[in-house]
Amino acid sequence: MISINQWWDALSSPHQVFWFIAIVFSVLFFIQFILSFIGMEGHNADFSGHSDIGNVDHEFSALSMRSIIAFFTFFGWTGVVVLNQHLSVWVAVTLASLAGLAAMFIVAYLMYKFSQLEQSGTLNLYHALDQEGEVYIPIPGGGIGQGKIQLKVDGRVRELDAITDGEPLKTGDLIKVVEIMDDNVLKVEEVIAHKENNNLLFS
Repeated sequence: MISINQWWDALSSPHQVFWFIAIVFSVLFFIQFILSFIGMEGHNADFSGHSDIGNVDHEFSALSMRSIIAFFTFFGWTGVVVLNQHLSVWVAVTLASLAGLAAMFIVAYLMYKFSQLEQSGTLNLYHALDQEGEVYIPIPGGGIGQGKIQLKVDGRVRELDAITDGEPLKTGDLIKVVEIMDDNVLKVEEVIAHKENNNLLFS
């Protein structure tokens, strides 16, 4: 009976690359699916009894974490299947890329439609004031452009548009909402104290 090490060593280098990508991103895809399912099951918000400022608009974007993971998942498995058919590496890369792009845009479109359905109810963004969260898509500094943040509003984790008047904020930076702007955009500032405390933990 062949061992995993023997099976792996018998693979060509391109085959090993495709298998590695397929396995790693399949695991990430599965973890993300479980977390999303748990998140959906835990949604039980109550929006009654408050003044509402309308829905939060979500733009279609293929460059989200979900769609990128979907790309590499399908890229890896398609490459494995094509190489198993004894086709060339270039054919494998080409077909894997096409499959990955298709998966990426399909997932992005589905997430876009789900976000529209999720936000079809009213959302009181004033509940986000003074709330802390983290940057999801980098935010340019000086108030010259928008990014996205994730924070909990009314018991649910939301992905919302945000700007900052300070220095640019990168993905993962901790922030605090300081103002509700026009078009449901949140103005945020970096939570310096928390950042310094986190640095002390790792020093």
